[in-house]
Amino acid sequence: MLQRELANIFLQDSRNIYKCMITVTNVTITSDLSIARAYLSIYNTKDKDLIINLIKENTKEIRYRLGQQIRNQMRVVPTLEFFLDDTLDYLEHIDELLKK
Repeated sequence: MLQRELANIFLQDSRNIYKCMITVTNVTITSDLSIARAYLSIYNTKDKDLIINLIKENTKEIRYRLGQQIRNQMRVVPTLEFFLDDTLDYLEHIDELLKK
């Protein structure tokens, strides 16, 4: 549920604010439901670190919007942590090496 709702938030914001495509690849949550770690894949940009830093700066706003979406399903909105998921870049790099 968290992954789907975060994906919807980034879908709305990615074109206007971040000027790139953001995909939520995985969300893990602690057993006490207090912290959610979201792994993001970022496309159509050269500087992925800049985008992830912008997202981290806007964590409070993203958490507020997430709370608006899930307020009837979860009692507490977890604290959000965002990480860059570079597994697809890693796989692409391995494919390039294998082709050589």
